[in-house]
Amino acid sequence: MRNRSDYHNSSSSLENLRLISYCPLCNTHYNPSQASILEEADGAHLIHVSCKKCSSSILAVIIAGGIGISSVGLITDLTSDDAMRFKLGSNVNEDDVIEAVKSISKGDLIRLLNE
Repeated sequence: MRNRSDYHNSSSSLENLRLISYCPLCNTHYNPSQASILEEADGAHLIHVSCKKCSSSILAVIIAGGIGISSVGLITDLTSDDAMRFKLGSNVNEDDVIEAVKSISKGDLIRLLNE
């Protein structure tokens, strides 16, 4: 898989950005140079775009295949660096979820958030 520095100025990658051309919250049009292409592999691009007007961000996967181009995106408050940090971080497993539920049940969540 290639990283953001390899594809940041790729013309084929920037063409795919037309699918995410405006902010879904305030309808402001994005400039393609605002997008960070975080990763690319086999016709799929992981892209982060921030809106200069409302400060929301989109994290999207754009896939170019034989039958066309499709995308899946989500609105987030993550920066592109945050997204890469989470992408490269360790996975959450079942034990992590069980431990989180136990902590919430004991009221430890409020204590942890206040620390």
